[in-house]
Amino acid sequence: MMKRRDLLAGLAMGGMQLEAQPRTRESLYIPKPHLVEDRKLLHNFMDEFPFVELVTSSPTLRITHIPVLLDREPGQYGKLYGHISRQNPQREAFDGQQSGVIVFRGPHSYIAPGWYSKTEVVPTWNFAVVHATGKLKPITDKKALHDLLAKLINKFEDQEKSSYEFARLPETFKYGLIGGIIGFEMEIDLLEGKFKLGQERSAADQQSILRNLQSARPGRSIYQVTADFYKRSKPSAE
Repeated sequence: MMKRRDLLAGLAMGGMQLEAQPRTRESLYIPKPHLVEDRKLLHNFMDEFPFVELVTSSPTLRITHIPVLLDREPGQYGKLYGHISRQNPQREAFDGQQSGVIVFRGPHSYIAPGWYSKTEVVPTWNFAVVHATGKLKPITDKKALHDLLAKLINKFEDQEKSSYEFARLPETFKYGLIGGIIGFEMEIDLLEGKFKLGQERSAADQQSILRNLQSARPGRSIYQVTADFYKRSKPSAE
């Protein structure tokens, strides 16, 4: 897995290794200094931050939060795979005709005006995102869904520490669960990278951004959010 410092270091090359692609149906506004089209850099980012928002407009505007798998090889920009519950109305968008947008989000942070050499500026927020757009096709074959689940588990399960083996679960149990999901595949027709990291500012400002980000107040971790939520859920002692 690519380290974040390597990802950010590669950003400098992002503007030098552009791949032409249509800009007529963008899913987000990207000022030119923040536009990144280096396919390898974007793919590395997608692999590092694979928990995404799947956005469709059918049957209404819908957003589902799921992990996805990236296959880098097919087509011009690769193909994505995932699954949702069969009870999710968003399944209606998996007809091979309707487009969806899959949003990959990385870390983000408030940037204070005092971090810059000239403070006659307003605060901003630095972040990095990748949007992948394409037509969503259903995966309903049970064997294909089984293989998709196995690949997802293999990607995220810590194989060195875990004793869990999906392959050893009873077939009746696995296929019973598989009956409750519907998979999808999406060949990427448009790949957009927006990296708003202060790369257009002076070298002195960039060094100040890095220095201050190291000591910036961190957000709560998933551990802290979970622990606090558990405490909230417990009845208070009388």
